[in-house]
Amino acid sequence: MSNKIQAVAAREVVSVVRARSTLALLLGVLLVTFGVVFVSNAEPDYLPTAVDLLLPMEFLVPALAVALGYRTIISDSTRGELDVLATYPVSVSRYILGVFVGRALALTVLLTIPLAIVGVYLATTSPTTPTFLATHQGVDSPLIFVRFIGLTVFFGLVVLAMTIAVSALASTQRSALVLGLVVLALVIIGLDLLILRGVAGGTVGDEWLTAVLSVSPTSAYRGLVFETVLSTAVETDLQQASPVTSAAGLLSWLLGSLAVATVSVSRR
Repeated sequence: MSNKIQAVAAREVVSVVRARSTLALLLGVLLVTFGVVFVSNAEPDYLPTAVDLLLPMEFLVPALAVALGYRTIISDSTRGELDVLATYPVSVSRYILGVFVGRALALTVLLTIPLAIVGVYLATTSPTTPTFLATHQGVDSPLIFVRFIGLTVFFGLVVLAMTIAVSALASTQRSALVLGLVVLALVIIGLDLLILRGVAGGTVGDEWLTAVLSVSPTSAYRGLVFETVLSTAVETDLQQASPVTSAAGLLSWLLGSLAVATVSVSRR
């Protein structure tokens, strides 16, 4: 990573650390994750906990990503910092990448700390020996939960990139907030509803369902969790998604969103 990208990323990290809302976001993630763990009736094992956290993460992660990213570019634009940056030898692509890296580091920390604490809690309360699940092909182990954390962070980075893109497209702080909420609605439920409507209407056939599900970031994330986390311990003949297609779908959203942000800032 170049020094210019590091400088922009460091500035974003400092901005997040100084923001009063950051502590509230961290406490909110902690409250939700531990609330789910303690309210659940499941055994304190890694696989049941990942199952219980999957649905809340589908709502919490996009909300956190939007909160962190919707003001990034538009704030620099309204304060005139984009004009100042234009006088420095920093390309637009490096600026966008630096913004993304800085906010991505913050998002990763805000998600990883609470989930890692949950993991430590499970390690101290789970049976001292790995629990083989009845009629299942695998073993309930910490690796399952580590993989779940990694996929959850990846999902968050994708939504963060989408939010940075709409921040670059926005013309005012208010429009950035509105577009951020649109992204939140699309990721949480909008794209899934479109896919469901296509299936119900016969537009999407069974042979295309796995590929179409990867178009929705949430469905792609859910499919990856089912296929690479839950299926490692639960034997099933039903394929929920294609891991390769789902990962490609998420990566396309991430790279495409950063490209949109770069083009938008270049045209300002």
